[in-house]
Amino acid sequence: MERPSRQRQQERDTERESDETETVSCPECESEDIVTDADQELVCEDCGLVLDERNIDRGPEWRAFNHSERQSKSRVGAPITETMHDKGLTTTIDWKDKDAYGRSLSSEKRSQMHRLRKWQERIRTKDAGERNLQFALSEIDRMASALGVPRSVREVASVIYRRALNEDLIRGRSIEGVSTAALYAACRQEGIPRSLDEVADVSRVPQKEIGRTYRYISQELGLELKPVDPKQFVPRFASSLELSEEVQSKATEIIDVSAEQGLLSGKSPTGFAAAAIYAASLLCNEKKTQREVADVAQVTEVTIRNRYQEQIEAMGFR
Repeated sequence: MERPSRQRQQERDTERESDETETVSCPECESEDIVTDADQELVCEDCGLVLDERNIDRGPEWRAFNHSERQSKSRVGAPITETMHDKGLTTTIDWKDKDAYGRSLSSEKRSQMHRLRKWQERIRTKDAGERNLQFALSEIDRMASALGVPRSVREVASVIYRRALNEDLIRGRSIEGVSTAALYAACRQEGIPRSLDEVADVSRVPQKEIGRTYRYISQELGLELKPVDPKQFVPRFASSLELSEEVQSKATEIIDVSAEQGLLSGKSPTGFAAAAIYAASLLCNEKKTQREVADVAQVTEVTIRNRYQEQIEAMGFR
């Protein structure tokens, strides 16, 4: 009999609290416009009086005023990342031979820590598959750093490689080739303009193998990749050539007009963008030679001349 009565008492208390919450009013202005702010305090919306400030602070007990303090005081690890074979969940032993107080370790302790680091590195990969994945992800990270692409592209490339590994698409192909193709596909997905020639320059496999592997994994994985827009290359090429915003706007206009007339179909986007920049530099009196533009875009001068003639005709200058 005690339990039901206790339950009824709790129900009455809950109902009383809800009634009080619904009919609460400000003792100063007698307004019923009571709101809960970001700090979970009851505040009168009319006069600003704080009615209840007995809230529970669920944040950390320490305070930090900049990024370095926040990193040093935080007691949590790094977030999960796809760019590491173990997703960053395993522990690492620091290379500094010092204790928690910053004092140097003895020679016996240093040799012990050296052995621990060695075995820690060995047990992070339990089989050959994880070792291959570790090598592939390190290759993606190396090439992404050389290309100067953001962290998001590395994450997407790592996910694509893991999908290819799960679908058994690596068999019969080199790890470097598949990792390079995954990085190129990630650049295409994220809208980061990097040509196949640029990716091949930082890779250890030929361009033909990269293109063949890229087409294979994109088809097998069903990657929805849009055609590369030449306008994505314009800001980077113009910045390397130290051209003004006026030239970039004119080059973008030339690409739009040429694309409307169907001249972009079947053409290399880098060559098309390079020719548009060359034409825009002439029109804006900031002339650059075909050789200079070709070196930046990594295309031939013949390609620039051919695309330049087509674009000038499309603009109606001849």
